[in-house]
Amino acid sequence: MHSNSAWENPGFRALFTATTLSQLGVNISYVAVPLAAVSALHAGPGQVGALAALSTAAFLLIGLPAGAWVDRMRHRRVLITADVARAGLSLSIPLAWWFDSLTLAQLYVVVLLNGCATVFSDVGSQSVLPRLVRRDGLVQANAVIVSLIAAGNVAGRGAGGALVQLLTAPVALACTAVGHLASALRLMAIRGVPPAPARAEAPVRLAAQIMQGLQHVFGNRELKALALTATCTNLGSSIVNTMLPLLFTRELGLSAGVLGLFWAAGGAGLLLGARFARSVSRWLGYGRALGLAGLCLAPAGLLVPLVGHGPWLWLAGTGWLLAMFKTGMDNVLGVSLRQRMTPDDLLGRMNATFRFLLTGALAVGSAVAGVTGELAGPRATLWLGGAVLATAFLPVFLSPVRRRRDLPSAEPHRV
Repeated sequence: MHSNSAWENPGFRALFTATTLSQLGVNISYVAVPLAAVSALHAGPGQVGALAALSTAAFLLIGLPAGAWVDRMRHRRVLITADVARAGLSLSIPLAWWFDSLTLAQLYVVVLLNGCATVFSDVGSQSVLPRLVRRDGLVQANAVIVSLIAAGNVAGRGAGGALVQLLTAPVALACTAVGHLASALRLMAIRGVPPAPARAEAPVRLAAQIMQGLQHVFGNRELKALALTATCTNLGSSIVNTMLPLLFTRELGLSAGVLGLFWAAGGAGLLLGARFARSVSRWLGYGRALGLAGLCLAPAGLLVPLVGHGPWLWLAGTGWLLAMFKTGMDNVLGVSLRQRMTPDDLLGRMNATFRFLLTGALAVGSAVAGVTGELAGPRATLWLGGAVLATAFLPVFLSPVRRRRDLPSAEPHRV
């Protein structure tokens, strides 16, 4: 089942292709859903914030038990079911719009249920990867996946903005449904993943299993620092991203296509960060690469609130690109580090703990953005998000991670 190169493994190739298709749909919906609320349903800052918060609230509601559940289930089946569910939910929006029955309440329900499916998709994907490739090939495999997600941000969000302009936001979401359905079909090609551990006693030990995942993350100084930095990064990004549609379309009078290109610049930063993560880590060491990237690049988040017309748009876009470059490096090196520090039987729970924190931060950030936007306006909200982004690197920079040159051994023990 294992290969020296991730690309030699047909299961990894199937996962890569499925992720490509799914990410295209995800990024189209990232642009189309808030613009559908703003343009078709005339949503205000608080409603847009609530919509964004609900899209990630599932990680707070079921994120931790999902990890224990995924550790008991076959990962391939989890991934396929999640994609089919997301396809159906996305398709319900253009259908409701076609029959003139689309409401904010439906958008709220769809994004919440879509988030539940995404919980299982994300946890399952990160848990199956170490079973498809050797642990010493995780950096290469994660670099490929993170680069793909970043490329999806560029292509998907750019395409999302164009599709909204050409087809309207609700109709653009039909493309999201097609992407998820195609992903589910491609995932059927994954074979040979070991089955989940035996499930004897599992129903009465769910709480204990969840606690093991929490103790594994928070009982290790390096994992805890990685979790805190990633959580703060997501919090700042969520605050910024929640307000951008309102600021672009109402205050600045810019088109959906320009907003899509701005978000695509962030995707380009993620792609470049993922692309250079391996070479920078070989030169500086894993920990120093993470620490210096944060010190040098995270403050660029303070350029984003300067967004305006002409050169100010370019300056803010450059700041967004640099901040996301740092995030792209973090995603490759940080994810590889935490996977190498976790035994196979804890992968689902470790990943669920991280996804609970990281995506929970997106929900909290969206809610904070909605409240702050109502009270102080979109521009002040951007400054708050930029400040959080600029300081998010500190937990890793001040932890033992910064002194690490290599990844830990391939067979870690429980903490």
